[in-house]
Amino acid sequence: MSIEVKVPVLPESVSDATIANWRKKVGEAVARDENLVDLETDKVVLEVPSPVDGVLKEIRFDTGATVTSEQVIAVIEQGAAAPAPAKAEAPKAAPAAPAKAAAPAAAAPAPSQLPPGAAFAAAVNQVNPAEVAGTGRRGAVTKEDIVNHVRNAPVGGGARPEERVPMTRIRTRIAERLMHSKNSIAMLTSFNEINLGKVMAMRKEMQESFEKQYGIKLGFMSFFAKAAAEALKRHPIVNASVDGNDIIYHGYSDISVAVSTDKGLVTPVLRNVERMSFADVERAIAGYAKAAREGGLKLEDLQGGTFTITNGGTFGSLFSTPIVNPPQSAILGMHAIKERPIVENGQIVIAPMMYVAISYDHRIIDGKDAVLFLVDIKNQLENPHRMLLGL
Repeated sequence: MSIEVKVPVLPESVSDATIANWRKKVGEAVARDENLVDLETDKVVLEVPSPVDGVLKEIRFDTGATVTSEQVIAVIEQGAAAPAPAKAEAPKAAPAAPAKAAAPAAAAPAPSQLPPGAAFAAAVNQVNPAEVAGTGRRGAVTKEDIVNHVRNAPVGGGARPEERVPMTRIRTRIAERLMHSKNSIAMLTSFNEINLGKVMAMRKEMQESFEKQYGIKLGFMSFFAKAAAEALKRHPIVNASVDGNDIIYHGYSDISVAVSTDKGLVTPVLRNVERMSFADVERAIAGYAKAAREGGLKLEDLQGGTFTITNGGTFGSLFSTPIVNPPQSAILGMHAIKERPIVENGQIVIAPMMYVAISYDHRIIDGKDAVLFLVDIKNQLENPHRMLLGL
């Protein structure tokens, strides 16, 4: 019985998808729920699982083709078995092997099997991908894996290769949104710094019991997310958005959290953060990070959002001006924590300090509102016991 495989129903904001990679070939056996093909949209990469056990009978669109919702892209013969491989002839007697034979070298992945960035990095650094441990999806070797592999190796001469590859749909969409933000928003950025000494002391004190009770570690992001949700209540204009000549005030805090992936930055949304506990926030962030690494983010995970938090500090950024994610009107930028001398009660002390930034749409948010919002964040994090009490 032939079973059609269709493109999943795409939301209204996504008109079509591109076939990024077929995981199976015609004639190969497939198992129910096994991934057949990766579909790339403007926002995420979707996996299309096999609906039944059988054999892939037909592929109707090649890699790179554009497809739409519920379009038939493949046919599976249900219950069929893949043909058995031809029986090889009995090998002729071979001469006796030496006492100790060298182990065969690992076969290198074909260049076409590597992501373009990884293939280019391997060519530039003259690296055999088979010698590199992959950390990407399903053990795939990424560009970062190649770079890390050669980081401590001596730099050699040789050819200077170049490679031209088209942007992925996700990267193209990111570029479009950034340019739209730059050209349509009167963007301004304000800065402050936060002494995270009390937050770090609280994390150290409560980490073991928190992890024991909730099964997850207590991170910094939950402090910032909860502080932002509280500050958004007191400064609702920062949580608003522009729609034509109207300002839409949101009575809830749906906070987008920037997550870096191999294909670019994505911003899954934490819904109703004002109602979430610290454990709820940490679980949600961990779940999104895992899904992003494994390509399991859903389109609905990225829809909406009234405010964004991005953390360049995880990559070592000390200072930056984040870009607002339309139609939102503000974004909070976290940065690296560095011990610096500060004056406290007339004395010079060393404290773990973080620069923070808020970029905002100056069309509806005045400088006073943005600065007071950032100061609110600072006061909560420098007095976390007050934040926990909602003060």
